[in-house]
Amino acid sequence: MSITKEPAKAPPARLRRPDADRTRQEILAVAREEFALHGLSGARVDAIAARTKTAKRMIYYYFGSKDGLYLAVLEEAYGRIRAIERELDLHALPPREAMRRMVEFTLDYHDEHPDFVRLVSIENIHHGRYVAQSEVIQNLNVTVIEMLADIIRRGQQEGLFRQDADPVDVHMLISSFSFYRVSNRHTFSRLFRRELQSAETKQHHKHMLTDAVLGFLQTPATPAPRG
Repeated sequence: MSITKEPAKAPPARLRRPDADRTRQEILAVAREEFALHGLSGARVDAIAARTKTAKRMIYYYFGSKDGLYLAVLEEAYGRIRAIERELDLHALPPREAMRRMVEFTLDYHDEHPDFVRLVSIENIHHGRYVAQSEVIQNLNVTVIEMLADIIRRGQQEGLFRQDADPVDVHMLISSFSFYRVSNRHTFSRLFRRELQSAETKQHHKHMLTDAVLGFLQTPATPAPRG
């Protein structure tokens, strides 16, 4: 599915760059909330325009279409988490501590940004067709794999980590648990009477996930079929 852009009129001449950048960011912030709450189909450009006190034509000028706005929201959401990851300075930490820091950050980030989890869930409803169109998102997500690969490589060189460890597998292990805690917290809490949002449970899960990741990395290689 390609993103069809509507014709856009030029913005008023008085709209200078700082104002334009601020307006664009305000639109993205509100659109993120609207898409996270209502999904791509349910979100309304009229509602976003009203909340930002922006003319609808300005939204189309900046983003081309509703689909273009949704994709921009996804790019901003992925860009935000990847930018913070790069600031963790994991290369300065020993391998095991670097991996622990990545686990803790990932769990914290998902916990503190449920809108990110909802956006990713919505994109999966659409079979990932929008992220597939975005070179920005694909390039952004290379960085987290490179960071994990560096940690794993250093751990392997020190004899700490298994030689067949795959950074994509490790990323999936870390992200899946962190994601599930948020995406399923309401049903899980009601079904199993566990308060996932409590500080005590969150800390317990940090330790549990860290032990799982480091335990996997230290486990001797056992060939398993892929696919």
